[in-house]
Amino acid sequence: MPDSSAIPADATPMMRQYLTIKAAHPDHLVFYRMGDFYELFFDDAVKASAALDIALTKRGQHLGEDIKMCGVPVHSHEAYLSRLIRQSFKVAVCEQVEDPAEAKKRGAKSVVERAVVRVITPGTLTEDSLLDARSHNYLAALSEAQGELALAWLDLSTADFATQPLLPGQVAAALARLAPGELLVPDRLLAREPLKTALEEWNAVLTPLPSARFDSDNARKRLQAAFNVAVLDSFGAFSRAEVAACGALLDYVELTQAGKRPALVPPRRERADGTMEIDPATRRNLELVKSLDGRRDGSLLATIDRTLTGPGARLLAERIAAPLTDRAEIERRLDLVQLFVERPAVRERVREALRRMPDIERALQRLSVGRGGPRDLAALRDGLDLGETLAETLRGEPEALLPPPAPLAEIVLCCTGHRDTVAALAEALADEPPLLVRDGGFVRQGYRPELDEQRTLRDDSRKTVAGLEAKYRAASGVPSLKIRHNNMIGYHIEVTAVHADKLDLAALGFTRRQSMSNATRFSTAELADLETRIGRAADQALALELAVFEELVATVTAVSPAIAAAARSLAALDVASALAELAASCNHVRPTLTDDAAFTIEGGRHPVVEAALARQNGAGFVPNDCELGTDRRLWLLTGPNMAGKSTFLRQNALIAVMAQAGAFVPARAATIGIVDRLFSRVGAADDLARGRSTFMVEMVETAAILNQATARSLVILDEIGRGTATFDGLSIAWATLEHLHDVNKCRALFATHFHELGALKERLSALAPYTMRVKEWQNEVVFLHEVAPGAADRSYGIHVAQLAGLPAAVVSRAEEVLAVLEKGEQSGAVTRLADDLPLFAAAPARPASGTAKTKESEVEKALAEINPDELTPREALEALYGLRARLER
Repeated sequence: MPDSSAIPADATPMMRQYLTIKAAHPDHLVFYRMGDFYELFFDDAVKASAALDIALTKRGQHLGEDIKMCGVPVHSHEAYLSRLIRQSFKVAVCEQVEDPAEAKKRGAKSVVERAVVRVITPGTLTEDSLLDARSHNYLAALSEAQGELALAWLDLSTADFATQPLLPGQVAAALARLAPGELLVPDRLLAREPLKTALEEWNAVLTPLPSARFDSDNARKRLQAAFNVAVLDSFGAFSRAEVAACGALLDYVELTQAGKRPALVPPRRERADGTMEIDPATRRNLELVKSLDGRRDGSLLATIDRTLTGPGARLLAERIAAPLTDRAEIERRLDLVQLFVERPAVRERVREALRRMPDIERALQRLSVGRGGPRDLAALRDGLDLGETLAETLRGEPEALLPPPAPLAEIVLCCTGHRDTVAALAEALADEPPLLVRDGGFVRQGYRPELDEQRTLRDDSRKTVAGLEAKYRAASGVPSLKIRHNNMIGYHIEVTAVHADKLDLAALGFTRRQSMSNATRFSTAELADLETRIGRAADQALALELAVFEELVATVTAVSPAIAAAARSLAALDVASALAELAASCNHVRPTLTDDAAFTIEGGRHPVVEAALARQNGAGFVPNDCELGTDRRLWLLTGPNMAGKSTFLRQNALIAVMAQAGAFVPARAATIGIVDRLFSRVGAADDLARGRSTFMVEMVETAAILNQATARSLVILDEIGRGTATFDGLSIAWATLEHLHDVNKCRALFATHFHELGALKERLSALAPYTMRVKEWQNEVVFLHEVAPGAADRSYGIHVAQLAGLPAAVVSRAEEVLAVLEKGEQSGAVTRLADDLPLFAAAPARPASGTAKTKESEVEKALAEINPDELTPREALEALYGLRARLER
């Protein structure tokens, strides 16, 4: 890519300007405004044409080479931006910042001044068209100062701003919880272990910055200036690392917004132990907010989400991703859910109002960064008005009379006091304003007399155009004559070519402007004068509307903290009423939370599997109990595949997540001691990018559990040791079980096929054997999906293989091998089986379908020849006796 130093002396002024701008933004695709298009040049054009699947062209030369270029229309550029951002590109938008008339004053060849007005990156989006309305889009920054780490995050579209101190081992879990759209990291940290390993998964969204951008002293001054305070102590006791991370975020936002500083609330400080820690593998295995294929469908969040607004959906996702460990705060959330469970009429009134609620959070932020429009103001008007109505509805509830921080009282308080803002917006705005400010027409008639005057002049002038058209038709005798307008030649008279040559131009006062194959265009002095008056009135009307818009933006910006508080309260109201709706419709109960190690679930159910069964065939889910008491905090769960072990393990983990997120849970009753960390080792796959086999991935995840789990943790493990040789796997599982019992002393569910582990019951006092119940009936195995005390004596693996469709010959042979192995000494049995050479034994022929088929007996042949429809009752009886006789022979 050429830089400014490579600009030749004979370069055109436009190319000189472009190369200067590109040199200042070497890592961005530059959208260079030229008329109605954004053009891209050189390597930018090559990258963009491939990413967007648009034509790559060339025009002119630079340094002897063709200038490659491509472009996208201004009116639809956001769709192209969205595709580029999803592919992790960063775009610098370069606009004309000077009136072309001013440029002409400097000379005929002068170029209109242009400048980058905004840099668009994956973490700094605000437009609805570029964002998912139901998900946060975080810009995060990881920093280090004085040997301490900290993570700060900001959603520029909602002003959500927070920070948290971290230990090196907590970085991966924190990033997995936030799933940032963009992550800022000082370049000196990228090569440092263990951060390098933790950051590998986020390479696609990583933005390395010079370490100077994370200077904590500069960051502190930046924060103090941003929030107009002398010290930051009133916001929290921030460490230097936290200040550095927050300051780096503000610095990056100002750079990308071309100096515009959005309305932000001061950063809140989250305790490192304030949320349940969930490592990336556990989060992925449990499919909390995304299923294993990366989609939202099939996740816990998608299954339980009944929210009606974008802010509510984002808040629910935030709570599921970060369950709390503060019992008092969880109880506050549950109190609000219970209120709506117990009062369905109130719940329905609230939800009916929320169905009409616009996204106040994002509307306010777009206005604060200068990218809002009239509809954003209307969203604030309508949303705040609905908030006041909801406050009136809820003020009659007894809980609203309690002093804050009682949840309902706090919501009512935050949604009240906006009548003046609503009235100001309602008085000024039209009922249905346009999307863009430049379209005009959004100020209500009668709001500004001088605006009404200009509008009348403009509109009356347009009526005069219609009168002129009728006058010219009569004078010319051409009934098809029309007065038209376009951006090139303005207002003009247009007649068909057939009539053009018959006109007496001098008598009519017509001046020829443009001749075309099928029509001719003319102008008159009268029409030109009218056009001037119309243009002046339209420009003045639009200027007055723009002034009104700026006044209204200033009005809402002045009270933006109160509006933001109302938006957050309405989101909390949406989440509580939605979770109450879920609890009422799906028979969920309020969990009882304790500060000890209790974990008792009666009739627990897996919310995602239960919903899937109901959708598929209406089948009911088989509930199960789980009690991890002091004397049985470690369950050893055995039983065959497909019997429900993994589902049982996951459902108890999900119940803990839902309870600490502040939701009712799918069970008859639940008592849960607060879980500080949740670990899951359920299922694994190769990690080819890091050169790890399935077994290596399993061991890495198991090591993390054994090194980090505490007595307050909840651990679920499934089939530890199955990825290696039998005795190796058994040994690892054995030692893992002992470590969990003796060292970690945590609550754990340990599912295994190694029945030998049951022998540990005699030595491990808190180990309790449980199994999945199976019933054998008429040579068939029925999985009951019930958990019961005891241990399985068989795995039923061959039966599962048969259900999977293995050929009958393979199933039969497997049964033979199993019988031999179960009878004798294993090593001798294996030798005898190897000598048996089953491949050359007399085996039944395999039909084309691949299923083994035995030779038909005489009875079967005779039975196949009988057609029941052709037999009389007597003949049928005789045939039956004949078949019996053959069977006896």
